Order: sequence, then structure tokens, then C-alpha cells
Amino acid sequence: MRITQPLLSKGFLARSMEELRRRSGIAWKLEAVKGPIGPRPLYDFHSQESVRDCIVMGDSLIGGSSKSHLDFVHRNEAKPSEDKNDLPSSPPAYARFYGHISTSLPSDRPSIQRSGYAAFRTPDMSPTVFGKSVWDIDPYSYLAMRIKSDGRAYFINLQTEAVEPTDLHQHRLFAKRPGQWETVMVKWNDFVRTNHGFVIEPQTELLRQKVRSVGIGLTDRIEGPFELCIDKVWATNEVTEGATVVVSDESKLKNRKGERIKW
Repeated sequence: MRITQPLLSKGFLARSMEELRRRSGIAWKLEAVKGPIGPRPLYDFHSQESVRDCIVMGDSLIGGSSKSHLDFVHRNEAKPSEDKNDLPSSPPAYARFYGHISTSLPSDRPSIQRSGYAAFRTPDMSPTVFGKSVWDIDPYSYLAMRIKSDGRAYFINLQTEAVEPTDLHQHRLFAKRPGQWETVMVKWNDFVRTNHGFVIEPQTELLRQKVRSVGIGLTDRIEGPFELCIDKVWATNEVTEGATVVVSDESKLKNRKGERIKW
């Protein structure tokens, strides 16, 4: 059997060595027995490549008119209108998810009855010598994000190696300080399984050993501009000082009977 060129690439070998070091570290530190030491980084938006590789989505796929973009921003290139009091907490680089929501329906597609959404997600991770890459977040209690929101009703979206590829596990991204950088933390166990925006019954637990990607979506269907900035995403067992820890609250998720779901 001939080994293909991608498997011989420096990127493949580098990823494999990094994964080997990570697994070796877990073994040497006895983390499998004692629990993980410190947080586990999942994804950051500190380079143009990390932002460029993300997948941006919107209702334009079904003929809608919403616009969504994901740009890399260096703090030195931030908008002049940014509050100077926020600069000390602003990361050196981050991603800016922005655009405009429109609920207008495509005139040439009468079967489309609902429009007005935008989203992005991190890319699928490249394979290593150990096989397909996924995040095993089973040893951790919280998903943490460093964000700056405009206060709109965003959702955190998780994809796993589930049987149904269109399933998502979702939770509201409850920002408490719109316009300021803040850390938001959500318990992994509080995510709800959905499909095309509806809660699926019966519920199944998040496949914690095989998380593929994390993303953010906006489905409030309120016309107008939106903007959310994001620095990084990580898994952790410790609550960050000053963080917003999301507790059970009423969501805007509904089941197929139109009933709202509470976490």
C-alpha cells in the first residue's frame, strides 16, 4: 500500500507529534486517575489562518438575504469607536462575527417558510497518526468562551460524531456585559440535542469523547445588524474569576409542539 503525500506532510507529522506529547503528558501526570491539571485549549482566533479556516453559514444557502462574515481583527486595527476603557481586557487578536439579519423570504422558493439566521463553526480537525481528530472533553465540567457580544440571543452549537450528522447540541450564550469582553461558562451536561432548530425527543447525552467542532449561531430572527467578537474557547473544571456561569434559564429553543424548553 502506498502512503499518500498528505500523510507524509509536515503538518500531519507535526500534528501527530503534538497529539503524542499530549497523550504522554496525561499518562505521566496520572491525569486519567487524578483528573486533568489545568484547562484544555480547544480553539483560539489569534491568527488569520484560524479565522479563515472556520465555516461561515447563513440563510443565503436557501435563498435568504441575511449577510454574515467572520473577520480576523488585530487590536491595533480595531474600530476607532471601540470603548477605550475596554482596551486593557481586549485580546491582542480575535475574530469578529458580524453582518445583517433579514427575514425576507425568497420569492422564487415558495416552500421556504422561515429565514433569518447566521452562524459559524470551527473547522473539522485534521487527522493524525492516531486517526480522526476530535476533542475528548469528558474529564471537564465547563465549556468556556472569551467573547464580546452585542447582547443579541446567540446560541453555542456543538457538533459530535453522532449517528445523525445534522444533530447539534445547543445552549444559549448568555452574555451579561454587552459591549465588554467577558468569559462565559456553560456546563457540558446542560447542552440540549436539536435538529434544524427543534429539540429532539428522546434526548441523548452529548458524546463527550468525540466533539468535532464548536460554533455560534444567531436565530432570533430580529432584522438588523449583529456583531460578536470571540477570542478563544477552552474546556475547564475551574470557574474563572469574574466569569459569567450560565445557570438554568428559559431558552428560545422549542420542541416540535412549539413548547419552549427550560434547562
